[in-house]
Amino acid sequence: LQALRAEQARAEKARLEDLKQKVEQAIAGNPQHSALKSQIQLDMVRDGLRIQIVDGNNRPMFDSGSALVKPYMRELLREIGAVLVEVPNRITLEGHTDAQPFAAGDRGYSNWELSADRANASRRELVVGGLPEDRMLRVQGLAASALFNRDNAFDAQNRRISIIVMNREAEDRFFRTAPEVAEAIGVDAAAVQPAPEAVRR
Repeated sequence: LQALRAEQARAEKARLEDLKQKVEQAIAGNPQHSALKSQIQLDMVRDGLRIQIVDGNNRPMFDSGSALVKPYMRELLREIGAVLVEVPNRITLEGHTDAQPFAAGDRGYSNWELSADRANASRRELVVGGLPEDRMLRVQGLAASALFNRDNAFDAQNRRISIIVMNREAEDRFFRTAPEVAEAIGVDAAAVQPAPEAVRR
């Protein structure tokens, strides 16, 4: 069983590496995205393939204090959504801000709400691009709690959208901590792999 899971993990990693190349090719093949190339970061992390779109000083994804997606960012997100259709993996979407306090924060709307609204606005564009709604497992706003540039909390790059194409291990970890979500979307709890610690016992 352990050998089978290891083989499945290797196959999935190869599939995500292939997806990474396809996203890179889609971006490189569209001249309209050339100005955004330096703002797109793709890397393999513990949870799967992470696609990050960071703000540039002269090319932000959103206007300051707004969750309205800029037209050029809208097209990029839709193109990414069209590529993500090719794999069955579920998606986590995160919105991030820098540490600059939101101007209207004293009225109850803060960077927490703003980052969540931006994540949801990005989710809608991915769906318009073709990504099925049921592939989205989690959408969350993290404000400035997970900085891209930890040395400068006000750096423009801290304002970003993170799209994580989750591997099976990350999905299982999520469903173990949120069994009610697994039940709601029809995931068989018995099919969720136990935590590594449980396996070793």
